[in-house]
Amino acid sequence: MVQGVSSLQQQTFTDLAQAAIQLIRNQGCEYGEIRLCTYRQQRLWAQDRSLKRLSDNVSAGFGVRVLWQGSWGFAASHRRTEAEVVRIVQLAVDIAKGSYLSQREPVRLVPVPTYCDRYTTPIQIDPFSIPLIEKTDLLLDLNEQFLNYDPQIKKAYAYLSFTQEDKIFASTEGSVIEQRLYRSGAGMGCTAVADGDAQSRKYERSPLNLGYEHIEPETLKANVERVAREALEKVHAPEAPSGEATLILKPSHLWLPIHESVGHPTELDRVYGYEANFAGTSFATTNHLNQLQYAAPWVNFKADHTQPGGRSTTGYDDEGVKAQEWYVVKDGVLVDYLTDRETAHRLGRPASNGCAFADSWASVPMVRIPNLGLEPGRPGGDRTATLAEMIADTKDGYLIDGDDTFSIDQQRRNFQFGGNGVWHIKNGNLNGMVKNLTYQGLTTDFWNKVEAIAPASELEQRGTDMCGKGEPMQIAQMTHACVPIRVGPITIGR
Repeated sequence: MVQGVSSLQQQTFTDLAQAAIQLIRNQGCEYGEIRLCTYRQQRLWAQDRSLKRLSDNVSAGFGVRVLWQGSWGFAASHRRTEAEVVRIVQLAVDIAKGSYLSQREPVRLVPVPTYCDRYTTPIQIDPFSIPLIEKTDLLLDLNEQFLNYDPQIKKAYAYLSFTQEDKIFASTEGSVIEQRLYRSGAGMGCTAVADGDAQSRKYERSPLNLGYEHIEPETLKANVERVAREALEKVHAPEAPSGEATLILKPSHLWLPIHESVGHPTELDRVYGYEANFAGTSFATTNHLNQLQYAAPWVNFKADHTQPGGRSTTGYDDEGVKAQEWYVVKDGVLVDYLTDRETAHRLGRPASNGCAFADSWASVPMVRIPNLGLEPGRPGGDRTATLAEMIADTKDGYLIDGDDTFSIDQQRRNFQFGGNGVWHIKNGNLNGMVKNLTYQGLTTDFWNKVEAIAPASELEQRGTDMCGKGEPMQIAQMTHACVPIRVGPITIGR
């Protein structure tokens, strides 16, 4: 049930959805859908010894999308009344008819089964039930510990983020789906200043679809000393060299290369050029399907909208497609894409794999990266090694923890990444930190240089709640569960 809404009002929303669907059918559209949504977002940000930002916002409304003679029309409103539903449906149809005048090729959709279902994120503690004073005290206490650790620690921050998303989806194909999603995340960090330089370290409770139980205040507090100590070591560390080196990447860092060089290139709308005027295209074009050696044969990337706790875990996407899992890269080969109903039809697939999502009731669903993870090394495999074994087996290399700067070209082919914490490895031992290290590579070259993959016991759920795409910009979230890997030789520099 929508936050603060009675069961009678909830039924009213369902009735509005059904009324909209009947209106769409009466207009002769081949397809139509309505999403009635309520989003609550609470964010707290403390800097040094004060709470700098606090927001607790609710956004509610509905969006209608119709397909009329192969052309899309979309309209939305914050007024959830019967009269407004009539107006918005007519507006969406009029927009579709206007789009039809410039149509080059009609849109076709793959079929989807009819579902009447409810889905709620399993949580233990409702994050909105925790008093704001308790959350604020936690953040200020973390910052105080950082600032009291050493005089060279000059800045500190800590944050909490919570979301509750309620959606009712109905379509002309008969589906009526209600969903409630919870999302929680936390993080903190500090900056050390010395010798004319400033360096930062951070720790995050990676954003997941869980309740307040995910925050683990005692875990945050237990990491303060380590983070502060590493910030001090980092600011006094030598600059990273240039050349080639073996790299060991921890999940806290590896999620970002997965996101940028595997997730975005395999969005099928990007492959087809829908993002060409904004964030680029993709080298992973459909002529490479089932042929391109994307990565080494022991590397597998699997998409999974059913993953417990995953930031993109739902019951259904915003086209009413049921959550599922599938391989994108299998045994190193590109075998599939991320699709919605439109791009799946264009590819010749019988069904969508459920990647259509909108970030608001006022946004149009588009293909978004799902939970996309690197599968752990196979038990007993000759490429499987624990993190400790990888380090012990490395004569000269670098261990990278945490994400930092990055860039990638418009085709998602050539990239550069930096780490938040980097240690030099010498003869199987950590030999102190270095600072300002980045590495560069080509996507397929990089993933084909993976030498070792850690086992499932070292799997971590890492990801983001700030993935931007589209014009106007939409923000999505997803988890990239992964294990440490060793890869090389890779070009490094400052």
